[in-house]
Amino acid sequence: MKKRYQNGFFFIGLGILVLMVTQLDFAEVKEGVCRAGYWFLAVIALWAFLYLFNTAAWWIIIRTTPGQQADEQGVPFAWLYKITVSGFALNYATPGGLMGGEPYKIMSLSPKIGTARATSSVILHTMTHIFSHFWFWLLSCLLFVLTEPVNVFTGALLLGVTAFCLTAIWFFLKGYKKGIAHSILRILSHLPFAKKKAVAFIERHKDQLTTIDQQIAALHNQNPRTFVIAVGLELLCRVVSALEIFFILLVITPEASYVQSILILAFTSLVANMLFFIPFQLGGREGGFLMSANGLQLSASAGIFVALIVRLRELIWTGIGLLFIKMEKKPQ
Repeated sequence: MKKRYQNGFFFIGLGILVLMVTQLDFAEVKEGVCRAGYWFLAVIALWAFLYLFNTAAWWIIIRTTPGQQADEQGVPFAWLYKITVSGFALNYATPGGLMGGEPYKIMSLSPKIGTARATSSVILHTMTHIFSHFWFWLLSCLLFVLTEPVNVFTGALLLGVTAFCLTAIWFFLKGYKKGIAHSILRILSHLPFAKKKAVAFIERHKDQLTTIDQQIAALHNQNPRTFVIAVGLELLCRVVSALEIFFILLVITPEASYVQSILILAFTSLVANMLFFIPFQLGGREGGFLMSANGLQLSASAGIFVALIVRLRELIWTGIGLLFIKMEKKPQ
């Protein structure tokens, strides 16, 4: 990636990160960190481990995507780990979520394996990451029914979430089988504000889009084992990441369970992702923690405390991701 693009991603992310930090109540932050003690360090360290799942899923996809097999040696796992962390950092910091991290990952990977393979692998990994969320939410609905009391309102809500997740899973499976790049652009071509640009882009890049769709379909149709492994890694990452909430809850309520932590994570991530257009999902994530804690008969203070520590963790790892961008000594 050219130096000016690398600096552009870094300074945009840094500017938003500084803005987010200035919105914190530092007295509240100090009190929260002191209260969490060594569990706060455990939460920070946990995510160094969790990003390995995301990186492994992407690495497997890259190695399976059709192309020059010799290029595989040019994508070291450690380098891809840094790009993964930086990509998530940019996604946290930018409105629209994927508007920052995905272009950065494509531009970083393109010099190593070519633009078409880089684009298809990033699209595939993003699809797999989102796909695993729908499975996580769907399985969490079942877990809730098996472990928590269900009233009429809760039952209706669970049915709605289940229907939403099943519809999304069907859409993604269809996209995996036939490719999704053309489909997305065709949808955009029917929107008044994007019609002209989308049609022009399709005409200019028709061959490249066809290649990307073929590579996307190849992972599902020709390499189902790789597809299952990649989705499994991302889903496992969702389940293991509930340890973060479990660690935090142990500080204030020793009787907290890991199952409750999974349910809190599922509901909170669902609310936060519905508000994907807000940088750092400000407000949505905190509201999700409060509502999920209340739904599981936990105190409002518990929800606020969990939200604070998770927010701090996100800020710290966003900073680490931005530093990784600057650590690229030889941008191409």
